[in-house]
Amino acid sequence: MATSLASPITSERLRQEQYRRERSLAAAGVTALTFLALLVHGYHPYTEDGGVYLPEIKRLLDPGLYPHGTEFVVGHLRYSLFAPAMAWLVRESHLSLEIVLLLVHLATFWATLFAAWLLAARCYGSREARGGAVALLAVWMTLPIAGTSLMLMDPYVTARSVSTPCVLLGLVGALKFLLPRFEIEEDTADDRRIGLTLCGSALAAAGAMHPLMGAYGLGLVLLLFTLLSRSWRVRVWGTMGLSLTAVAMAAGMQLSAAAESQTYKRVVMTRDYWFLSQWHWYELIGVIAPMVILSIVALRERREGDAARVGLARMAVVAGVTAIVVALLFARVEMATHLVARMQPLRIFQMVYVIMTLVVGAMLAERVLQRSAMRWVLTFSALAGVMVMAERMTFPASKHLELPGALAEVDAADKENPYERAFAWIGGNTPRDAMFAVDAQYITKPGEDAQSFRAIAERSVLPDFSKDGGVVTNKPELAAEWLRGQVAQAELSTEVDARRLAALRPLGVTWVVLERGAVTAFGCDYANEAVKVCRLP
Repeated sequence: MATSLASPITSERLRQEQYRRERSLAAAGVTALTFLALLVHGYHPYTEDGGVYLPEIKRLLDPGLYPHGTEFVVGHLRYSLFAPAMAWLVRESHLSLEIVLLLVHLATFWATLFAAWLLAARCYGSREARGGAVALLAVWMTLPIAGTSLMLMDPYVTARSVSTPCVLLGLVGALKFLLPRFEIEEDTADDRRIGLTLCGSALAAAGAMHPLMGAYGLGLVLLLFTLLSRSWRVRVWGTMGLSLTAVAMAAGMQLSAAAESQTYKRVVMTRDYWFLSQWHWYELIGVIAPMVILSIVALRERREGDAARVGLARMAVVAGVTAIVVALLFARVEMATHLVARMQPLRIFQMVYVIMTLVVGAMLAERVLQRSAMRWVLTFSALAGVMVMAERMTFPASKHLELPGALAEVDAADKENPYERAFAWIGGNTPRDAMFAVDAQYITKPGEDAQSFRAIAERSVLPDFSKDGGVVTNKPELAAEWLRGQVAQAELSTEVDARRLAALRPLGVTWVVLERGAVTAFGCDYANEAVKVCRLP
């Protein structure tokens, strides 16, 4: 009888091969979903917080930029390595900053979705459930998080773009350490060490990019460790201990906080999203609804294969409740100091929303969509259509995809954002040491779309109400200068020239951006349908 020379294929090798196939399929699916997410949510690198981060990166690359009011450009991100990392990537890659930012944007979307798949793979056995979880996250990527002024992911690049996938990978590593791999193969001691290493390194990277979100990520991982402990005492008392520790730390911070100036308090009062009492009713529903959805999963008995799913849900519920308690106790308008409010404890709901999205997506896939291609296409087409409509309502005057090179063409495209065109003209036609004044509320003007003057024009400007107000909350010593800028730029387009000169000259302003209909005798070198750019005599 002939003896086969081929080695028998063991069940272990089959499991390993299955795991590799699943991982390759997931990588391909996530890549497709990444580009879908880009098409659905758009790309706006100069808007909102993207316009806060960009000037610091640009000044690191070119120290001659922003010679006036430099303190509003640098320093407020002093605890983050994000801007230096982006500048390093530009130098080492020899690519333009615009291209690097787009590539980083795509990479962080991909990493977030892949980390979400890894989490879903720990929680769900069926391919449909995993696919539904990640697909819904891709379609809901820019979903607003209640009244926190955050989204799941931004349509531009910030430090949160990097910290978010890092925190998710930290949770993946924690589950790999705490629980056996779901249905594929048993974890070995080496796998557990790899999980712990992944968890630690991912949280360290999150903290380096965004210290606050990294700290909240660490809190979530600690909660997960206690909730998945085999000892009921650790699960009960450890969880209660962590929650009480968070409240005690908030109390200690509040008691030890330095006194705030009246000017700084005026800045704080402009940050409505810090205080639950200032939220609208529908924003409060945005806090309650995820807790209800996740509680349904969290209250289940842990069964074989359910540990990761139930553990993550319980982690999110406990974290959410703790954050709400801290906010209600210490993040209040009437407090003497507002250090805890400044820490924005409700930001932890970013991860609560991610976990909720994965749960809803998996349930939708398993119970409704199943294996019907038509149901999948119709459902996600409708969901994507809603998100595209929301994006168009948020940025109605700007291109859906503001890709590299868009600013070079914007001046000739009369259908695009007139403010963006004006800012681009300023960057190419005014002295680098020019100092500008713009209406302090310009970022909320109809048709402005929250496009950042500094990020686009690359010129110094007096501080604005919205984004520079956010900068001041992290650097209270700038409060007085911020207030001077607000006073000088108030009603800029309705004042007479004499009042404009009296307010702006002492602050070193040499150019001013006025509304198109403003009456002035200043020489205006540029005008479009919304604004005009004028020199001070």
